[in-house]
Amino acid sequence: MKLTFIGTSHGVPEAEHRCSCNMLTVGENVYFVDMGTQAIEDLRRMDIAPERVKGVFITHMHGDHVNGLLSFVDICNWFFTSADPGIFLPTREGAAAVKNWILALDKRDVCRIEPCVTEEGVIFDDGTLSVTAVRTQHTRRSFAYFIRAEGKTLLFTSDLKGAEVDFPAVPEGTTLDAVICESAHVPPMDYVPVFEKLRIKRAFVTHVQPRKAEQARELMSALEGKIPVFIPRDGDEYEL
Repeated sequence: MKLTFIGTSHGVPEAEHRCSCNMLTVGENVYFVDMGTQAIEDLRRMDIAPERVKGVFITHMHGDHVNGLLSFVDICNWFFTSADPGIFLPTREGAAAVKNWILALDKRDVCRIEPCVTEEGVIFDDGTLSVTAVRTQHTRRSFAYFIRAEGKTLLFTSDLKGAEVDFPAVPEGTTLDAVICESAHVPPMDYVPVFEKLRIKRAFVTHVQPRKAEQARELMSALEGKIPVFIPRDGDEYEL
């Protein structure tokens, strides 16, 4: 399983950082957690057929996490017509907006991709990868995702209200092969006591505001020798 950070910015695009977008590759299948940037362009650049994308899981309806989804669904709707990804959004309004946007485009008479509304619990399982959604308090309806594939468990927290307020409860005895946390709203050092209570093989801190960059490095130092901490940049790839 390979984790690729397509976009790692903190909420607005920067010169070297685009908005939140994480790609998982499991065998021939591709999955996304959030799509705040034009991931379809990255797929084409990397010569990855859109038909390989089996699922897109949006954590919450903020533009820096979802804006790239519209162009992805549009091109799958009319050009890559054998693509049939599962699209999961946290609100009915969001799911309806994606469908209505496609219908609003000139000469788009049908949206053949039907977005799903995320609810708590297992929302997706294609035999290769399963996704369990857990509510968070960042917005009216926001979710973190536990993802399991190839015998490994990953946790994508997305934005949280606070590290010790709504960090998802990890089932007892579970080892997290990777935790992908965002720190636009949570000071990176706030994760230290949370991480130390869990069995974590590695942690990735992304969505870091520039003014918190030094604290992210402090987090790496605080957990040195206990948990490897990475601060990924756009395009970074990790084998898990």
